[in-house]
Amino acid sequence: MLVDLRPHARLRGTTPVDLTTAVTPVLEALGEDDADLDRVRVVCDWVQYKQSFRDVVDVRPILSCDGSSGSVPTPTPISVRDDDLEVAVDLRRSGGVALKELTAARLGADPGARVHLEDWGPGSRSCIWDFNALYWSHLRLWEEATGQSYEQALPGGESDARNRDGARALIDDLFEVWDGLLASGALPDQLYVVELGVGNGSQARVFLDEFRARDRAHGRGYYRRLHYLMCDYSQHVLDLARATVAGHRDHVSSFVLDATRPRTSLGFLTVKVFLVYISNVYDNLPTDEVAQLGGRTYCVQTRAHLPAAPAAEIAAQVGAEPCELPGLVRKLLRLGPELLVDAAPAHIPDLAAAVAFWRRVWAEIRLEERYVPLGGLDLYALAPGVSGEMLRPLLESGADLRMHVSNGALASFVDTLPLLHPYGKLVCHDLFVTETQAYRTHFRGPGKYDGSVVNWVNGRLLAHVARRRGFDVQYAPFAHRSGGNIVTMSAQVMD
Repeated sequence: MLVDLRPHARLRGTTPVDLTTAVTPVLEALGEDDADLDRVRVVCDWVQYKQSFRDVVDVRPILSCDGSSGSVPTPTPISVRDDDLEVAVDLRRSGGVALKELTAARLGADPGARVHLEDWGPGSRSCIWDFNALYWSHLRLWEEATGQSYEQALPGGESDARNRDGARALIDDLFEVWDGLLASGALPDQLYVVELGVGNGSQARVFLDEFRARDRAHGRGYYRRLHYLMCDYSQHVLDLARATVAGHRDHVSSFVLDATRPRTSLGFLTVKVFLVYISNVYDNLPTDEVAQLGGRTYCVQTRAHLPAAPAAEIAAQVGAEPCELPGLVRKLLRLGPELLVDAAPAHIPDLAAAVAFWRRVWAEIRLEERYVPLGGLDLYALAPGVSGEMLRPLLESGADLRMHVSNGALASFVDTLPLLHPYGKLVCHDLFVTETQAYRTHFRGPGKYDGSVVNWVNGRLLAHVARRRGFDVQYAPFAHRSGGNIVTMSAQVMD
């Protein structure tokens, strides 16, 4: 048996984790089970999110084949540890829980008792991302039901993007570049700045207000030539943002776009953009997870479900049987809450009931997980045009590792870089994992922020891929706010 306690720092401090109460009951339950203890892993995390897709104890099968019918187990190479089972414990919530009994129940649980909302598949294809898209598409309805804006659900109740000192620093950098190009006669007539994920427009307004003021003092007339493009997945968000920047309407355009494919809408700006600004977008895009366990590489497959008891309560609330819930959820995700009223009037009589059903399902949804061997990294596409071979130096960097692939963020990143002018820069504030070792010591998601999904972004992978494309990537703590976990990434063409 292998026991992996990941939050090492929790063993010390004023309130250290008591391993006797946190781990021993789990080992006792395993000892009374018929599992082969030589082929069991026990993994302890500290899940910091108040809302997540995990239970206090989860059991994850480790397969020797790809899980499909008729598939042949792969041979076990010499020196590879080939486990059958992983038992995962959330140390943050394990206190005060009958951990032995809970573990025994999970080990003997009947998967059929849960209401499954989908089949097994890579994490990036899970329906949780359809819920995420539903949230941004129908944000107004969610905010009306909760009585608060989505920004109030963020830690601290606001985004780090809205910072005047940060805006001034960006503008000064732009002016320095433009002054040099102007002096050499190489400055274009149109000066483009793009913001992906505009929120309510507060960042754009701060930037534009500061830009206009500093341009007046600077005296070069850059504001007259400025084109600021606000881009977001949600039309509702863009409408709010346009109202926020109404004082700069002649310099602002807005685009509804898929953040993972920005050039679909912005291809006309290839090599023309001097600044791409992104804040808290990458952590909200679909991702797989991969793992290197005992010398073998796995994909983490997931399956969304509702636990039996909450499923029965939700079904009773809408006058349905638990087995009818997957169909209702699929209709919700495909049609949205307004049309769900027309599609399922016997269960959802009005819009308020549709939103209540949506919120309750989201609160209770969980993810089962299992490890499935990857046949070869070269056969696994991380994003369009990005081979899984890019993962090799990270996965083979040392001890066992599980990490995000950040497929959506990577796709967005590599599709955005070609927009940059040779003197342009991409600046992104987000939750970045900048050292691979951090995945071995901390839980990095997924968690729930209100109605959306959040994962930390694999910054090492983004930097590795960017270098292969001729771009330099740097990471630094967010300079204009102390504390917090936000990191600033900058990317530009290598010298």
